[in-house]
Amino acid sequence: MADASGTQQSGKVVIRNIGLMLSGDIDRPILDADTIVIRDGLIVSVGKEADSDTGQADTVIDARRTCVAPGLIDSHVHPVFGDWTPRQNQLGWIDSTMNGGVTTMISAGEVHLPGRPKDIVGLKALAITAQRAFDNFRPGGVKVLAGAPVIEKGMTEHDFKELAEAGVKLLGEVGLGSVKAGEEAQQMVAWARKYGIQSTIHTGGPSIPGSGLIDKDVVLEADADVIGHINGGHTALPEAHVCALCEQSKRAIEIVHNGNEKIALAAARAALELKCPHRVILGTDGPAGSGVQPLGILRMVAMLSSLANIPAELVFCFATGNTARIRQLNCGLIEPGRAADFVFMDKAQHSAGRDLLDSVGLGDIPGIGMVMIDGIVRCGRSRNTPPATEIPVVLGH
Repeated sequence: MADASGTQQSGKVVIRNIGLMLSGDIDRPILDADTIVIRDGLIVSVGKEADSDTGQADTVIDARRTCVAPGLIDSHVHPVFGDWTPRQNQLGWIDSTMNGGVTTMISAGEVHLPGRPKDIVGLKALAITAQRAFDNFRPGGVKVLAGAPVIEKGMTEHDFKELAEAGVKLLGEVGLGSVKAGEEAQQMVAWARKYGIQSTIHTGGPSIPGSGLIDKDVVLEADADVIGHINGGHTALPEAHVCALCEQSKRAIEIVHNGNEKIALAAARAALELKCPHRVILGTDGPAGSGVQPLGILRMVAMLSSLANIPAELVFCFATGNTARIRQLNCGLIEPGRAADFVFMDKAQHSAGRDLLDSVGLGDIPGIGMVMIDGIVRCGRSRNTPPATEIPVVLGH
């Protein structure tokens, strides 16, 4: 059905017979519930079927005892326009990533646009255009939060005010443009924060022409909201410096697929030892020179769980609720009032694991049987993951 504006609405949806419900909340990662009721894209109740209002549903989904988790959030992507990336000249990468369970993406800058403008008028125009374009266009239903300008020398407080008034809510990676000194970056980050724009800083060695080394001291001085790819994108800082960032900064610790895997494990362990696992969020940092990673977030979950010995249900929170809270998103958690964005998973067929969580702890990625965004089924069995042992079924409309 559609509302007055023509936007598709889910109506009332009931998801029943859920075998495992992952909440996204790192303080309570597993819920004692088997039923979710949705109305017009929002969760209205979570609980036992006997206690839920399941009557007169427009759609009923039998989860067939599989796992339902919040849709995964990729905290670090580099979109351009539409579902195309010039970095790899590839079409359909966002829809393909949805088949990897990702329902929300957050831009760290539209840096791969051929001829990307670096003058202040041009960079503001690009950010506003990207924000508008992806607000209107959702490949595969994925929510792409775009329009993240790369800051350049000469920008003033008024520029940040103007961007915020136009609807821009993100900064691209600080350090990818001409602003690389800690003191200068700190001033612009503060202006952005004043007007409600969230910032991310590039961490580690250069990744594209024009970027440079951003070391521990610059990251600490700039004090951006997110320590972007703390494990490097691609080249990481020394492990001792990464652990010092985890300890000395209180900002979000972003670990990415396209970074140093050894340092990724060290950063995750450091966060747990410092008793701040709620600060850890996950991204792919793609598209990039290493390609497009439709299963990048799932692979990160499996790697951190299996090699850093972190329970899988906690690592899924890194990719869902942690990011939602830090990024101030109305998704990522299974609770009333949140967006009905879900990934239905089961252990991959013939995995050595006893069940989904055990298989992820052994390093296997799960099989995806369905992805839902705003209460609407966007794909059934994933074309990218190994086949799930069991898949959910839509019983009727």
